[in-house]
Amino acid sequence: MKPVRTFTVVPSLPPRLERLRDLAYNLYWSWDHTTRGMFRRLDAELWEDSGHNPVLMLGRINQSTLNAALEDEGFLSHYDRVCKRLDTYLGSPTTWYRTTRRGTGAECIGYFSAEFALTDCLPLYSGGLGILAGDHLKSAGELGLPMVGVGLLYQQGYFTQYLNADGWQQESSTDNDFYNLPLQPVRDEGGRHLTVSVALPGRDVAIQIWRVQVGRVPLYLLDTNTAANRPEDRAITDQLYGGDIEVRLRQEMVLGMGGLRALLALGLRPTVCHMNEGHSAFLALDRIRCLMAEYGLSFPEARDVAAAGHVFTTHTAVSAGSDYFSPELIERYLGQLYRDLGLSRNEFFALGRQNPDDDHEAFCMTVLALRLSAHLNAVSRLHETVSRRIWGGVWPHVPRDESPLSHVSNGIHVRSWISRDLDELFDLYLGENWVERAGESAVWQGVERIPSVELWRAYERRRERLVAFARGRFRGQLQAKGATESELSRADEVLNPDILTIGFARRFVPYKRATLLLRDPDRLAALLNDSNRPVQIIYAGKAHPRDDAGKELIREILHLARQERFRNRIVFLENYDMEVARYMVQGVDVWLNTPRRGLEASGTSGMKAAANGVLNLSILDGWWEEAYRPELGWAIGRGEEDGNEANRDEVESHALYDLLEKEVVPMFYERGSDHLPRRWIARMKRAMTTLCPAFNTHRMVREYAERFYFPAGEHFERLFATGFARAKSLAAWKAKTRSHWSELRIEKIEAPGPLQLKVGDKTDVKAWVRLGTLAPGDVSVQLYLGRLDARGEIADAEVTQMEFKERSSDGLSLFEAWAVPCSKSGLHGYTVRIVPGHEDLWNPWEMGLVLWA
Repeated sequence: MKPVRTFTVVPSLPPRLERLRDLAYNLYWSWDHTTRGMFRRLDAELWEDSGHNPVLMLGRINQSTLNAALEDEGFLSHYDRVCKRLDTYLGSPTTWYRTTRRGTGAECIGYFSAEFALTDCLPLYSGGLGILAGDHLKSAGELGLPMVGVGLLYQQGYFTQYLNADGWQQESSTDNDFYNLPLQPVRDEGGRHLTVSVALPGRDVAIQIWRVQVGRVPLYLLDTNTAANRPEDRAITDQLYGGDIEVRLRQEMVLGMGGLRALLALGLRPTVCHMNEGHSAFLALDRIRCLMAEYGLSFPEARDVAAAGHVFTTHTAVSAGSDYFSPELIERYLGQLYRDLGLSRNEFFALGRQNPDDDHEAFCMTVLALRLSAHLNAVSRLHETVSRRIWGGVWPHVPRDESPLSHVSNGIHVRSWISRDLDELFDLYLGENWVERAGESAVWQGVERIPSVELWRAYERRRERLVAFARGRFRGQLQAKGATESELSRADEVLNPDILTIGFARRFVPYKRATLLLRDPDRLAALLNDSNRPVQIIYAGKAHPRDDAGKELIREILHLARQERFRNRIVFLENYDMEVARYMVQGVDVWLNTPRRGLEASGTSGMKAAANGVLNLSILDGWWEEAYRPELGWAIGRGEEDGNEANRDEVESHALYDLLEKEVVPMFYERGSDHLPRRWIARMKRAMTTLCPAFNTHRMVREYAERFYFPAGEHFERLFATGFARAKSLAAWKAKTRSHWSELRIEKIEAPGPLQLKVGDKTDVKAWVRLGTLAPGDVSVQLYLGRLDARGEIADAEVTQMEFKERSSDGLSLFEAWAVPCSKSGLHGYTVRIVPGHEDLWNPWEMGLVLWA
């Protein structure tokens, strides 16, 4: 039965406790242990039953509990301290941005992502991409950046995982009750829910806007479940990554186009838009459309202005991990858009294809973002190399090591992931302002001052809590399957709070090789059941609903864990989420990661573990490839890339067993007279002092700001200013340069001097170039010099700008490079190339023009 009228019921709070509402609706509580402790103190049982959701908790709390709190001086003191803590945080005049940027306040950075993992009770994420996005917003707020987040509000979020009696993953979903979550509808001046719309074939889709306050940063979430829409359109935002490819296209139109329109409806005009993965790349097209409609710009002019303010981050390490749409689907949904942009079908489709001339190539969201963004990055050093190889077709004539794709290594928001015990130790030994300075190496040297006995006791308490949590969770899993009383009683015997614990938790896909440690069950049994040095393993993670290979890995682990010799030593925790992740990264001793090298873009779970003093045991992939040093943890293999997968699995599984048997386990159980594992603790401290300042989102967001956000914003404003004069000039120059590029010729190159040089000697090179209609200032003539590899190709090249000297009577222009140093021995070679040159060009490769000698 449909209602004739709706209204909202909110908690009734005594005036003295009215600010509980403010505290509940700002997710600052999600990473502040003092605030979480206050809610737990108010009603510990309800805090747990509500799923750590203070909004739901306040809606259900008994009036008698609130009355008792009014009489409890200790609670009121705690409450007042928490209120003051939030006010001080929100009003701080000394954030990094305020003290270093001192801007006019006109900057606005829009951060777009299909998922955000912020806290347990907001299930708007599936894995690492969402975790990274949530941590990005938290650190941006703590640094004071003028950022707003944009995402989708899913009615059901990602699926809930449970395993049947055979260990096969099953999926279920439940509806989110938006009005009992820490988010609020955005309302217009008339008190109505603020909406924007996006055109789909034959109709407009209404999009409601909600707000989540993440510390200092607002996150705006979009939802289509409104009576104004058709049933199939109401379902667009039902599930994260749910539905077929057409639903995915609709979701990405809502996120990108709807997200940009939501910000404009809120009076926010972002100078910079950061696309976290390609899901939101349609915003680039809509931003161009807005500039054309509002200011009368041509497509080339609007494209240059918009792209100057775009930052794009790719996370996938395989091209298949990107979203691809058929030409027919794109034509049906976006045909009118490209006509509004003044583009032909071929011109529009070229924006989403690596090969613009291949009419059968699907339209790729990653390629669209690469072509319409001035700043491009991968998420680790190795991922940069992999990404340059995958997407090299976007810049076909560019040497791979000069690709405009750079990298910003991922990080974590440390305080969201460390235990309360460590938080208190850090306050004591790192200083109370360590949170604001989390990206500074000097701050983390304080870890060395923590007494070993204090650190180890805190660590043992965390392992005890993990085992208690795992037993309770495991018992619940058995109950759900109808286990007998004797089977349930055995749940209290699994795991041991005093022995070496290995954790493996992540998305279950074949390349992550969750079962690498299980390849030799007999050797594994001997390792786990050693009477003097026992070991146990906790697994967790989900497979995609359509990934049967990933589900089979989970099933294999479950079947092995049921064998008598593994029954108390291996546990799989169902429905991996932020709560399970937090217990595991805080409580295990070793974090295991076994992907096939080159397929893990970054991986942040190992960073969370390291922040808690957990030692990493990992393949040299993703972040660990650049973080690893022998004194910080262990590397499986040496970074080999054997093309034979079966052979590599065999070799690396043996290497894993060897490391555990000969190094990891002996070091953990090596105890002195004080029963402390001194060498293990020393390695924990070295890992924290080295890894925490480098792999945290304070450092990461500052790097984004200094390398991308600030330059992008300034470039955008330059092109936007004075009636778009520079943008129009740039577009005209591009048109001229393209039309006359075929006239260019490199006629002659000369390098006077001997054919044999010594290291440190310098060489001079001259090039005579026919520019045709173009002027010397329209091009950049470059010397490309380096050592020759075995194939006779220039490797490790150094690029030197050649200076224009004169134009001869026969129309040749002379360019010279003087005193170019030879820094390495061996056989060297050089060539000369010409690329476009203009002060407002965001990178020399964006036009796809290069002439090699």
